[in-house]
Amino acid sequence: MEKELVYICCIYLVLINSIGFILTGFDKYWAVHNKWRLAEKKFIILAVFGAGLGVFIGCLVFHHKIRNRTFMLGIPAILVTEIVLTLVLIFMSVRGQIELSIPIFHIIKI
Repeated sequence: MEKELVYICCIYLVLINSIGFILTGFDKYWAVHNKWRLAEKKFIILAVFGAGLGVFIGCLVFHHKIRNRTFMLGIPAILVTEIVLTLVLIFMSVRGQIELSIPIFHIIKI
């Protein structure tokens, strides 16, 4: 069961980041062709749900929103925050300071 959860989490992250990357590309295409656009809020929501890396790489690859300081600092900030919080939880769990009922933290041994 625990291995399946790890696989599901990995598949989720690959899918959500792919969606973030693809939507960034589409939004750039739509911007160039004066079409309907996605609101920045949607990209922020995607990043909060795990697509920060995909959206950020999409911005760099498609040269989209790279002049928007709030966007170019906000997405990486969300990504770094998620990584740091995950690492802190894993570290505290391994040291026995907290007990997590999330199976993935029992699989990871540091």
